[in-house]
Amino acid sequence: MSTFEVIETSRGGTIKAWVKGVPVEPKAREQLENVAGLPFIHSHLAVMPDVHFGRGATVGSVIPTKGAIIPAAVGVDIGCGMMAVRTSLKGKNLPDNLARVRDEIERKVPAGNGKRGDHQITPAGVEGKLRNSGLVERLEAITDKHGKITPSSFSRQLGTLGGGNHFIELCLDEDDRVWVMLHSGSRGTGNRIGTYFIQEARAALEKRVLGYHVPDRDLAFFVEGEELFDDYTNAVSWAQDYARLNREAMMERTLLALRETLREFSIDKQAVNCHHNYVERENHFGENVWVTRKGAVRAGEGELGIIPGSMGAKSFIVRGKGNLDSFCSCSHGAGRKMSRTAAKQKFTLSDHIAATEGVECRKDKGVIDETPMAYKDIDAVIAAQTDLIEVVHTLKQVVCVKG
Repeated sequence: MSTFEVIETSRGGTIKAWVKGVPVEPKAREQLENVAGLPFIHSHLAVMPDVHFGRGATVGSVIPTKGAIIPAAVGVDIGCGMMAVRTSLKGKNLPDNLARVRDEIERKVPAGNGKRGDHQITPAGVEGKLRNSGLVERLEAITDKHGKITPSSFSRQLGTLGGGNHFIELCLDEDDRVWVMLHSGSRGTGNRIGTYFIQEARAALEKRVLGYHVPDRDLAFFVEGEELFDDYTNAVSWAQDYARLNREAMMERTLLALRETLREFSIDKQAVNCHHNYVERENHFGENVWVTRKGAVRAGEGELGIIPGSMGAKSFIVRGKGNLDSFCSCSHGAGRKMSRTAAKQKFTLSDHIAATEGVECRKDKGVIDETPMAYKDIDAVIAAQTDLIEVVHTLKQVVCVKG
């Protein structure tokens, strides 16, 4: 039985939304209508239960397009995603006070690319992967052609966390097994690639078809066959590959931190290393199309994914059911219930400390915008998509490192 609802739109197009029991703010509904009405949308727009207002298009959207891509829909945190591994450790092996563990993770995997800490020492395995990946040469080719892209020192940023909602967590599953879970993307260089091509798409739209109207300038697009289209997909591919390697580097550094603070352990099971902000060529409803998942995870039949909650909430390892109406997708998290500004205005530090009780994490004013109450109820989000995924493991955070 399908759990989606069809959202009526006055601008043309079809919207299928898995939002039963979860709030969708009016500004987000307006964005959904804007995107669904574009002439190159294939079949329909799919909306995940963590949907909320974003840049141009909502976060929590699956946008299939024929012959066009919207750079702002992909966003500037290109390739952002999740990675998780299960260890041989159990909760009983963890010390009562986890502050030293968090300190060591923060030292090994800092929030940025600062000048202090062991993060400047890249694990040998990651160095080898970087050398053999072709990422250096590929980026040089991109920047040689598009000189306005000024890349960050991406080799130094490899294995660093970033800020905002990026995190590293230790979690316990239903069998008291310890998992390491982390969330990050393509860092500064990915951001610069995304920003540059969003601007180029706006300029190209004005030149291409005089008078063509999009309801939002951030829905400017590239048309397949144009040189900039190929340049963009090439650059996005680079950022997505770099994001995946970045998560692998972060994981190696995190595991090193754990081995220096806890008893020796092994990796029992790698769950997944997946993007949730990306674009990819896929076949749906008999046609090859570009699928942009802006805050959504691919959930093909049997595919494993991660749906994290907020600080102090539960997270889930899930298995996809390959639902065709969702373009084989599911949500990428709980989804914001309010803006960062609104959260800072509404909640106090005492509220945040109470909400994160039992979790070794930052408990200062700098993370109030990431407090659990600023996000939707993760249980309601999971319940709204039971025809998209099945839960394999339920995780509860005990350590959360935030940028």
